[in-house]
Amino acid sequence: MTQQAYLSREGHSVTREEKRVLAGTLVGTTIEWYDFFIYAQAAGFVLAVLYFEPLGAESETLAQIVAWASVGISFLFRPLGAVLAGWLGDQFGRKLVLFITLTGMGGATVLIGLLPTYAAWGLAAPILLIVLRIIQGLSAGGEWGGAALLAVEHAPRHKRGLFGMFPQIGVPLGMLLATGFMFGLNAVLTEEQFLEWGWRVPFLFSFVLILIAFFIRWKVEESPVFKEMKERKKESSAPLKELVTTHKKYTFLAALIFAANNAAGYLVIAFFAAYGAAELGMSRTETLIASLIGGVGWFIFTMLGGWISDRIGRVRTFQIGYAIIIVWAVPMWFLLDTASLPLFALAIFVLTIGLGPSYGPQSALYAEMFPVSIRFSGVSIGYALGSIIGGAFAATIAQAILDTTGQSWLIGVYIGGLAVMSFIAVSMVPKNLQGIDLQDDGEREELRLGDKQMVH
Repeated sequence: MTQQAYLSREGHSVTREEKRVLAGTLVGTTIEWYDFFIYAQAAGFVLAVLYFEPLGAESETLAQIVAWASVGISFLFRPLGAVLAGWLGDQFGRKLVLFITLTGMGGATVLIGLLPTYAAWGLAAPILLIVLRIIQGLSAGGEWGGAALLAVEHAPRHKRGLFGMFPQIGVPLGMLLATGFMFGLNAVLTEEQFLEWGWRVPFLFSFVLILIAFFIRWKVEESPVFKEMKERKKESSAPLKELVTTHKKYTFLAALIFAANNAAGYLVIAFFAAYGAAELGMSRTETLIASLIGGVGWFIFTMLGGWISDRIGRVRTFQIGYAIIIVWAVPMWFLLDTASLPLFALAIFVLTIGLGPSYGPQSALYAEMFPVSIRFSGVSIGYALGSIIGGAFAATIAQAILDTTGQSWLIGVYIGGLAVMSFIAVSMVPKNLQGIDLQDDGEREELRLGDKQMVH
């Protein structure tokens, strides 16, 4: 059967096992990103006061920049987490890694909710906070790759974008869950109550969510692609070495493809809400409502991006998404700066129209870029490096641009520049990779990438 036939074939009925896989990847990534996002939102609202108090005495702005930097520091450890998870995933399976990352992320989140503040423990408090963030970064470095491959490798060729969309929508759903929790607390608690204990509740609630994710993922079968690879005994004994020596180009491209989406995404997740409250004088409740509207848009357009990539192509879908971000990156600030809730929310919602197409097809695109023996390592490390280039310090850089220039629209120039870079990177991925056989790399050997083969 030809590649195009695979892409256009209809009539596939989703099996019970496939439904379990999609549910397992969706619920797991939603909860993991909920854990990650409640920290980012807490960094925008309370952590500067509670954990970086000495800096706040000198400069409130400096304390907030350090709080944003504590969000970014965990990204620096994602590549290490990706290397470890990639080796485990390529050797022992995708499912094992998902249990390990879930434990690390959930445990660190609960401990943050229990951690005493600087006023109680002094310097030990921010140090332990950073240590727990590092554990979260290590866990996040392996979570996405395992979930993405489990979904895509269970998918029929013509539905990889659709199946791979499920771990992707875990990001906006995690954001909605985290933001909804913060919104509810802000609505019922006083400022004093929120600062004293209310902000801890979402962190502690993670324990319940992790138990739910464990239960669902326990029933999911291992990836059929990985099981067939094990039967053929083709696993690489040193996937990282092979990745660096023969597939560094595509690892680098994967990082650049993700960078702009991750940077813009972290503005939606946390920076916009903090900016509206601290710089524009909007109430915290108003900015959280706008963030919720943005999360809904991100969810809708990520689903659309995954689905449509099976029809018009993953590269083209990404290009559409990044083109929208490039065009909107600067104008949106003039709506945000009105401090009007409808216009503030509209600016964020329009941005998500570009975020969705440049995120929904990512699982399928990355899976098709790497051979099976090193696929986990390739997608995880590419994703982790992209998050460092993009989202790790996006909020910190945005805050620094604002404090230095006083011109919010220059943050849009920064985001737009990243989007141009990511647009160029995704345009360099050969379109004929779509629909490639994920189990047998013989078809991959036959594809020419410009003036050389993709795999030697």
